[in-house]
Parts: sequence; C-alpha cells; structure tokens
Amino acid sequence: MDAVIRESGEAVSALREPGPLTSALLLARPGLLVMVAMSGLAGMVLGFRGAPEGFTALACAVALILAAAGSVMLNSVFDYPFDLRMARLRERTRALERLGRTRTARIALLLIAAGVGISFRFLSPLSGLLILAAAFWYVVPYTLRLKRNSPFGAVAGGVPGAIPVLVGYSAVNGSIGPDGFILFLLVLLWQPPHFWTLALRHREEYRAAGFPVLPVAMGEGYVKLLIFLYASALPPLSIALWYFGFCSDRYGVAAFLLGMLFLAVSFLLIVLRSRFGPAFRATNWYLASLLALMIGDICFR
Repeated sequence: MDAVIRESGEAVSALREPGPLTSALLLARPGLLVMVAMSGLAGMVLGFRGAPEGFTALACAVALILAAAGSVMLNSVFDYPFDLRMARLRERTRALERLGRTRTARIALLLIAAGVGISFRFLSPLSGLLILAAAFWYVVPYTLRLKRNSPFGAVAGGVPGAIPVLVGYSAVNGSIGPDGFILFLLVLLWQPPHFWTLALRHREEYRAAGFPVLPVAMGEGYVKLLIFLYASALPPLSIALWYFGFCSDRYGVAAFLLGMLFLAVSFLLIVLRSRFGPAFRATNWYLASLLALMIGDICFR
C-alpha cells in the first residue's frame, strides 16, 4: 500500500512538473524581453520620426527578443554553478536542470542565430552586426569574465542592454544619428544603478555565490552614493532629446517632472530607507515610463 501511495505521489509530482516550453520561457526571462523590445521600438520611433512600418517593427522586435532570449539562456548555462548558491534563482536553476544544460545551450545558440539572421534579412546589415555584437558581449566578456572578476562589471555589462536602441534606430534608418546615441547613453547609464539596487538587496547571496558585485566589494554606503550619482545623470540626458529638438516641449516638461520624481523616490528608498526591492521596481517604472513618453510624443505630434 505504501508503495502504491508513493508511486501515486510521484506521478502527481511529475504531472505538476513544468514542461520544456515552460522551463525555456523561465530561462528566457520574459520581463527582460519586454524591456528589450520596448527599447528597440523607442529606437525605431526616434530614427523614423514617427511610427515605423508594421512589418519592420515586427521583424525588429522578433529579432531582438530571439537574440536576447538566447543570450540570457547561455548566461544561465555558464552561471549555473554560481546560481545554485543563490536562493532567489532556485526556480531558474531547476528549469535549467529540467531542460538540460546541453539542450539549453543548443536552443540558445539557435535563437541567437535566428535573431541575427532575421535582422540581416529584413532590417539592415548594421542592425544585424549590432545584435551579434550585443549577444557576444553579453555572453563572453560580461558573463565569462567581467561579472566574475570585477566589481564594476555591471558598467560594461550595460552595453548589450542598451544596444537594442541602436538596433531599432538603424533598422529604419540604416545609420545612427545623434539622437540615437543620446537615447543609447541614457539606457546605458540607467543599467548600473538598476543592477546595483538589486545587488544591494541580495548582496549576501552574491557574496555566497562568489560574484564580486559592487555592494560586496565596496560596501553599502559607497554603492548608495554611486547609484544616486548615476540616477542624477538620467534626467539631463532625457531632457537633451527636447533641448536638441528631437522631441516636443510637452515631452521636455514631462521628462523633467518624471526625472525629478525618480530622483526623489531614489533618494527616499535607497539613501534614507534602504528599501531596495521597491527601489529596484522604481528603476523599471522610470525607464518604461520615459520610453513610453518619448514614443507617444513622436508618434502623436
């Protein structure tokens, strides 16, 4: 009887176990993919000076999502021994175990190849080269070297996260103008404080995993100051799009108010209260709101 009960329990557990597709989606980090697609769309709107043609927008979004999904899946494969020591990544490591590291790596490489291929075929050679460069930079220099050896790895690691802006811009323009580089720089400078806020919240897990992230290497006070300095650079960059005539006056006012609110929230949650979870979510809301504001301003003038 005990054997029957045990077998029944194992059968029920097997039925509840997520399948390969669910595991792959978990490893692809859907939330990150949404931000990548939104960044690419912002770049397209900025480069086209309006809503891009539907097929181009779809091809760009698909190319970026596929390549980004493959890149983060490879990141999980290479970081698996470290991620096992981090409680917050338990679901991710279990998903990798279910799918298998070798199979995950093959899927990841196929996704990256598909993203690059779509970009070269339907967008522009520059877009394809940028996607390829972003995937390579994220997987090789960042994941295998900088993340494991440098407290400032997040600074260089922000480059592939900001490249989708340039991919979108070049997809509709064939080249990249100064406004594209302004938006690229803004997203680039947004990423280190975004990551450091998360690292502050989970610094003991990073320490246990052996990652020398900035809060582990330099301490909380130093990182809080650096986060606020980086955050202070974002409102001027966002307003630069208005100052140089790429966006309207209404955008300039809204971007200024949004930036001041973000700085106030950052100071309150990070410097004064050390509430790193809400502060991390606030960084996501700031960038998403700013990109949506810019997209809306240009498309509905």
